[in-house]
Amino acid sequence: AGFESNVGYASGFFQIKIKLPNKDFSGVVVAFYLTSDPDGKGGNHDELDLEFLGSNGPPFTLQTNVFANDEGGREQRFHLWFDPTSDFHTYGIVWNQHQVVFYVDKTPIRVFKNNTKIGVSYPSQQLVIQGSIWNGETWASGGRKIDWSQAPFVASFVGFGVTGCQFQSSASKDQCYISSPKLWWNGDKYLGLDPAQRKALQDARTKYLYDDYCSKHADIHQECQINKNTS
Repeated sequence: AGFESNVGYASGFFQIKIKLPNKDFSGVVVAFYLTSDPDGKGGNHDELDLEFLGSNGPPFTLQTNVFANDEGGREQRFHLWFDPTSDFHTYGIVWNQHQVVFYVDKTPIRVFKNNTKIGVSYPSQQLVIQGSIWNGETWASGGRKIDWSQAPFVASFVGFGVTGCQFQSSASKDQCYISSPKLWWNGDKYLGLDPAQRKALQDARTKYLYDDYCSKHADIHQECQINKNTS
């Protein structure tokens, strides 16, 4: 099951409150993401993922991923520091032409910088918003199968908040990159993290990041050579 926005975006701040199924949902994936390929047809797609991997209790895993020009393989997994099945928590993504920032309850947990100047692909296509709950038992739960006696599996999404620039055409896309009061996420404040945010990011990654593509494949991902802690 899932939902999809009626329009696509070229930049913005996207957030939602999510509560995961309060039962054994091993093998089930709950996702909130932006994608240029909503129909799953393949091709040179861009995508920004927040994926919750099902389990039968703590630790609860959040996986983030970045696709740009169909280049993925940038998974980072975190153990959440709270129980996401007992209450709603806020998850967000800021996307502009400088950086992508993933947030959990206002805490930045990952930054993906625009490093196109050194040949790293960066999401720049029209992205639609999608949310879903689906069968991911082949990869998401360490071999554990879905216990269908636990069905139905219900994920709750509320507080849907989008402040974005709608994608009109490739020719006018640059209008979504300017800094203005209306497009505040493109302003100086969002060119990078401030000192308090950088400390929060480092603390979250030190304590809760446990699986990082940069520790495995730094040789094939140029951004990992620049700054592993924020890639």
